[in-house]
Amino acid sequence: MRLRALLATFLLLSGTASAAPITIADPWPALATIDTVRSEAVSFASSSPFSPADLVRHREIPKATGRGTLYLPRQAPSDHSLPAVVMLHGAAGLVAQRGELYGAQLASQGVAVLVVDTFGPRADRGTEFTARLINITETMMVADAYAALAYLAARPEIDGSRVVLVGFSYGGMATTYALYRQMADLLAPPGLRFAGHVAFYGPCIGRFLDNRTTGAPLLMLYGEADEIMDARRCGETALDLRLGGSEVQTITYAGAVHQWDGALERRLIGRNLKDCRFEVEPDGTIRDRHTMLPMTGRLLRAFELYLCTSSRPYPIGRDDAVRAKSNHDLGQFLMRVFNRTG
Repeated sequence: MRLRALLATFLLLSGTASAAPITIADPWPALATIDTVRSEAVSFASSSPFSPADLVRHREIPKATGRGTLYLPRQAPSDHSLPAVVMLHGAAGLVAQRGELYGAQLASQGVAVLVVDTFGPRADRGTEFTARLINITETMMVADAYAALAYLAARPEIDGSRVVLVGFSYGGMATTYALYRQMADLLAPPGLRFAGHVAFYGPCIGRFLDNRTTGAPLLMLYGEADEIMDARRCGETALDLRLGGSEVQTITYAGAVHQWDGALERRLIGRNLKDCRFEVEPDGTIRDRHTMLPMTGRLLRAFELYLCTSSRPYPIGRDDAVRAKSNHDLGQFLMRVFNRTG
């Protein structure tokens, strides 16, 4: 990991070849029409910190092997000029309608995509839905994200200064957490930061008391009818991040529920975590705002999540019209970030 990070930093500081502007056109191409993309399974060194406090207090952090699928244009350049996206999945794990579809669609338009699998390599911690959410934390997902950034920056195709982090639901929470300077300073490789962050319907249940950011912009996307999103608290998060140094754009979609870009038709699922509220303190401690208990291990995490989640299910549902709009909004954001000069 250290050698890869040093190499990535050297490549970033030494500059990259001049690249043509990225254009992401509407509508995005249908998967069946794409024949200019290749994919490969990749692995990279990562770690499994349970919480930021483990890193701040220099506890022994278990090593982990990050894994994912990298989508590239078939004729990818080898001059470190290609921009990239690191993509984090939701609580359901890898979903083809996200990874395989977004990966191929963006790669066909000149953007490399690394779809990270945070759950698979940590199957020893849990394979059932609830067990994974208790034992595989948002901090581990952020660790994978920054490890993936180091891996990409060391690839001959990728421009390490033009990598955007995109996450969905659980991964959207991690994507937002990764924007805080506190997390980046603990987990990012030397000299590397994400150029932008995009959170698809990431529940706004965590708040950092130290709101300083890396300075990268954030795009927050969610549906007006998403019952696990709290618009007021999402607004508070956006304000915190703006005050912390980032440009934040929030877009809501009328009538959209959770997972509008998935494959499932509208239905009710799961337990609702809208009422959960956690704070991350400057020393890395995660504290439940209801009980004021610190989230210091899996038993307390399980107890706190049980108390704050409701047995009331929430709706999810595919909406192709909303997906077309979010594709457009994501594409516009990526072009602004990737084509920014100076």
